[in-house]
Amino acid sequence: MAHIIIIGASTGGLPAAYEARAALGPDHDVTVVSNTPVFHFVPSNPWIAVGWRKRKDTSFDIEPYLSKKGIAFSPAGVTEIKAEENQLLLGDGTTLNYDFLIIATGPKLDFDAIEGLGPEGYTESICSIDHAEKAYESWQEFVKNPGPIVVGAVQAASCYGPAYEFAFIMNHALRKAKIRHQVPITFVTAEPYIGHLGLGGVGDSKGLLESEFRNNDIKWITNAKVAKVTKGEMFVEEVDDHAETIKTHQLPFKYSMMLPAFKGVDCVANLGEEAVNPRGFIKVDEFQRNPKYPNIYGVGVCIAIPPIEATPLPVGAPKTGYMIESMATATVENIVAAIEGKEPHAKATWNAICLGDMGHTGTAFVAMPQNPPRNTAWMRKGKMARLAKVGFEKYFIYKMKKGSSEPFVEKFFMRFLGIDKIK
Repeated sequence: MAHIIIIGASTGGLPAAYEARAALGPDHDVTVVSNTPVFHFVPSNPWIAVGWRKRKDTSFDIEPYLSKKGIAFSPAGVTEIKAEENQLLLGDGTTLNYDFLIIATGPKLDFDAIEGLGPEGYTESICSIDHAEKAYESWQEFVKNPGPIVVGAVQAASCYGPAYEFAFIMNHALRKAKIRHQVPITFVTAEPYIGHLGLGGVGDSKGLLESEFRNNDIKWITNAKVAKVTKGEMFVEEVDDHAETIKTHQLPFKYSMMLPAFKGVDCVANLGEEAVNPRGFIKVDEFQRNPKYPNIYGVGVCIAIPPIEATPLPVGAPKTGYMIESMATATVENIVAAIEGKEPHAKATWNAICLGDMGHTGTAFVAMPQNPPRNTAWMRKGKMARLAKVGFEKYFIYKMKKGSSEPFVEKFFMRFLGIDKIK
């Protein structure tokens, strides 16, 4: 009998747990360890931050749904991975032994890298539901006394889509409140151009997003290094292709949301340089296995992947929902193979497919594969994309409550794209 433990219970961890249970059957144990007893659908956080969703709409208690599938659960979190001993030290002081470990923790938010950044400083965040709720509290006060907004993503960030979404969502919310004329909006990003997205652009993402910014009177600064943030002011250095400062900006704001850089959570980052990269993300091979500890696998945002291309400022590559599901499926297949004494064979499909809300409309992009050159690359705008984003939220939560072990994210996008297979 093997014991498979998954660290993390979000968009990577829960699907991995359900797939593992279905694939392994009752002869093996599956356990999920999280640092929270509640699942939150992270892509809904931009809506929560302007009051379009509430916590109850996007969250549910994890344990009852895992229990129905015969999956053990602990909300104690992991303080240490004792990889040499195949053991976890949990936050409540207990230990768990594993035969195979799937790390699906998501990232640690690196607010400390920039003075004044984050909810403990002077900017808001939509990276967690707690942060999004705090952002909404600040938003409610802001609309009573509006002024300039600064929104975007700092250097070394690796998830740019939510920053664009939130800029457009705020723009739409302000128009509905009939106070948009009182709010200059500036988008600040480390990307070398608008629409880079950490992917080197996808189709006409540059032209489409620039056009939307112009049409909605949103200014922007690219190649932007945030030096520090003080109360009501952001200090930004605009750099050239050699990362040399060519212009400085002191941007006043009444409200700001800036996505931070990510790094590995402490228990993962402490595994050592052979197991993790310099930012503490878990290294994986083509089969999602760690090269130092082959019975440890990585899924989702916590894994180390190189940037798509060299840029003046560090710009990380995103890991989207379809890609994460593919990683989970490949990981489980390879664990089954290992239990049966076979060599690993399954590889994740590194395709990027993403939906975004723009308040009044939506965007969809496809990059197959994620790294260029690509077989397929396009971005399009339309209300159907926004409806699909709303539908995907409800679909994902429903599937997680049901305990689905099928590749349902792929199925959703196949229906949306009107194709028989994602290649």
